[in-house]
Amino acid sequence: MKLSKYNLKNIVNKNVSLPSSVIFELPERVIQFGTGMLLRGLPDYFIDKANREGVFNGRIVVVKSTSKGNTSDFEKQDCLYTICERGVLNGVNVEEKIICSAISRVLNANSDWEEILNCAHNPELKIIISNTTEMGLKLVKDDIRSRPPVSFPGKLLSFLHKRYSVFNGVNQGGLIIIPTELLPDNGKVLESIVLELAHLNGLDSHFIEWLGNANHFCGSLVDRIVIGMPPPDERDKIYKELGYEDGLLTVTEVYNLWAIEGVEKVKNELSFCRVNEGVKIEQDINIYRELKLRLLNATHTLSCGISFLGRIETVLDAMNDREMSIFIENLMREEISPAIPLDINSEIKHAFINSVLDRFRNPHLRHRWKTIAQNYSEKMKLRCVPVLVNHYKNSQKVLPLMTFGFAAWIHYMRAVKNEDEKYYGKLNEEYYLIEDQQAGRHFNLWQKNTQENVIKKILGELDFWRIDLLGLPGFCNGVIDYFKFINESGMKNALKTLINKNL
Repeated sequence: MKLSKYNLKNIVNKNVSLPSSVIFELPERVIQFGTGMLLRGLPDYFIDKANREGVFNGRIVVVKSTSKGNTSDFEKQDCLYTICERGVLNGVNVEEKIICSAISRVLNANSDWEEILNCAHNPELKIIISNTTEMGLKLVKDDIRSRPPVSFPGKLLSFLHKRYSVFNGVNQGGLIIIPTELLPDNGKVLESIVLELAHLNGLDSHFIEWLGNANHFCGSLVDRIVIGMPPPDERDKIYKELGYEDGLLTVTEVYNLWAIEGVEKVKNELSFCRVNEGVKIEQDINIYRELKLRLLNATHTLSCGISFLGRIETVLDAMNDREMSIFIENLMREEISPAIPLDINSEIKHAFINSVLDRFRNPHLRHRWKTIAQNYSEKMKLRCVPVLVNHYKNSQKVLPLMTFGFAAWIHYMRAVKNEDEKYYGKLNEEYYLIEDQQAGRHFNLWQKNTQENVIKKILGELDFWRIDLLGLPGFCNGVIDYFKFINESGMKNALKTLINKNL
């Protein structure tokens, strides 16, 4: 049996939460650019939950902007799909299955552009959400009179211009626009692109004034691991449990966060925040960005070289390894948390650390350290260095775990083979590809320098780090000592000694 509106009555599994027929009559209040898993598993999930509780009372028109793939699964299933939440919450395994009915219809920008523009006539429509990848938030010299414009900002501007015309330029016709692309200040970035594009298209000054005054471009931060369709064997097992097949099955972790920049007017319009603790609407969302960037992302980054070189495949495997799990938890609690470069209440940090540990222990996720190690150097610079530098503003003490993490990164980045400008490291006689823009530079350094000189040159690269890491008291010598120790003892033994010494 295939999931569809007709077949809802045939679903007998009591553990599946079904939508009420009332939801299908709700008006369209959101237009969403993007059909991807993250949108289905986070914003659409929040809106669906609010609808079930009679709060938001609105559905989503989804716009498919790219030519890749099609909308047939949405059409076959009447835009219904199953969200399967699986994970750990407060140390306890939890699982919930929900048939999401937030989406009313899916339109294709290439074939349904006039119908998409017709949505601008709808007075109930108040919100635009997007996730077009980071590449979608780029300025393209686009003609908004094209059917459709090429870029997402072009499509958005075309839609807003139509909205302006339909509502005769009154501020009440303005919309709340929430990009979820993974860029800092994504709301400001999108607004600046749209404004520049309006000038490039020669649009009149009254419209441009309306664009800035009547609309709210809200920066946002999304945080949830959404797997989407699992591998065939796991998918078939879930189908059997559900009692039906679902071509849009969306598997997610339990944790969810959507932090949105907004004033009180925005909060009132985004009423789904009232029934979703994971939706945070505040004028400044930097606290959520810092918590995620440092306690989650920096921990991942500082741990991935140690885990990979210690033959630990996934994050879950690391949490099941005594020394690695101690390293991860102590790194967060004792080194990163006190040095986050933003004043955050210690209770908030403590609660966030606990949630991260729950996420790392999720038995349903296979998050591989090799994948985390992609663009390793850039991640070290953006995620870890600001914490390290902030620590040294208040203390001259060398942080042993973070310093060990830097030594492990240099070990991982030590390329021993170059084939067609692809660089490979070596672990136990096996080669591994180093997917990092700095791999060639590291390879060249190792060809003509001693061990200590290589490390000093790597840490002293001002053009890359934008800060003098060699000036941090004891840090460089600490990295050199740990690097040598890993060489002599092997990663597992070196980590074990480190943990036993610092317990």
